Amino acid sequence: MTSPLVGAAGISVERVAKHFGEKVALDEVSLDIAPGTFLVLLGPSGSGKTTLLRCLAGIERPTSGSIRIDERVVVGPREFVAPEKRGLAMVFQDYALWPHLTVAKNVAFPLARSQRSKDERSSRVNDLLERVGIAHLADRYPNELSGGEQQRVALARALSADVGLILFDEPLSNLDADRREQLRVEIATLTRAAGATAVYITHDQSEAFALADRVGVLNHGRLVQLDTPETIYRRPIDAFVARFTGLAGEFPAAFVTATGPGRFDVTLPCAPDQRIDATATQPIRPDEPVSLFVRAAGVTLQGPGESRGLPGVIVDAAFNGRGYEHVVSVGTDAVLSKVFSSHRFDRDHAVRVCFDSSACFVMNPGKVDR
Repeated sequence: MTSPLVGAAGISVERVAKHFGEKVALDEVSLDIAPGTFLVLLGPSGSGKTTLLRCLAGIERPTSGSIRIDERVVVGPREFVAPEKRGLAMVFQDYALWPHLTVAKNVAFPLARSQRSKDERSSRVNDLLERVGIAHLADRYPNELSGGEQQRVALARALSADVGLILFDEPLSNLDADRREQLRVEIATLTRAAGATAVYITHDQSEAFALADRVGVLNHGRLVQLDTPETIYRRPIDAFVARFTGLAGEFPAAFVTATGPGRFDVTLPCAPDQRIDATATQPIRPDEPVSLFVRAAGVTLQGPGESRGLPGVIVDAAFNGRGYEHVVSVGTDAVLSKVFSSHRFDRDHAVRVCFDSSACFVMNPGKVDR
């Protein structure tokens, strides 16, 4: 195993707010990041994730609140440390490489002010280029590289900076699907091997779950939920988190009956004689509207002879390499999407739709943490 290059930095964000005129971009966000954590900030456009990253980097100055990096106050009522003095590196969405410098010189740039000898700097650059798989491109210029190759240069440059914190500004958004998957693995592996703390922003929930030790979900400038990927997937705190992190479907409930602590039987209008076991991730009042939220992983398809489940009809089927993803009509207006099966069910084929209670949630569809 490759030995770590740096020591990881801890981060503490306390009640950080950022206003742009009357617009509230961050609404008193607080979080603590343990050294060595790979944190992904997840949210839609305008949720505040980019603003929070820029406040950590020192590109934006918060309206109020404080930030500590490695126990050092970098933002406070009477303190604002410049970006270059915060002991961090950043990988940008558009790579931000020096066009007049070769690959090797781009990677070597952060080492210019280090105490290393010339031979040590050269050895470090060569090692990093080997790690990211572009040693053979050392003498080329950025305009001679593909997007994936440029992003590898940007990653190597960030790792060369001898810092304990690396910030990633949606670094994969400009790449095609194949390169995105390959570089995602490299970012996770190399950042952890370097021993650095990472803060990474994305709007892609599958990317967030694949990369993160912890995921922070933002909505309208507020940090709605901060937890492990598994907890956020299995116990979303509200309807927004459930929707944004991937649903197969959402259905208004006709009747909901408590069966135990946090457990309910749900009846849907399209199948009044069928009960679905579901989990409540928030308190449910008797007088409030309730919907059933279903993850794709919690749905299986059976032939029409199966007695369990709800009757459904296949609307569409698509091959995805591992098997087939189906769109299924359940009742008049209810539709489930991305329902996986290794067996293809043809269009207009009658099926039975079965639900796994661990991937079904009952909650108020309009109640979100704001």
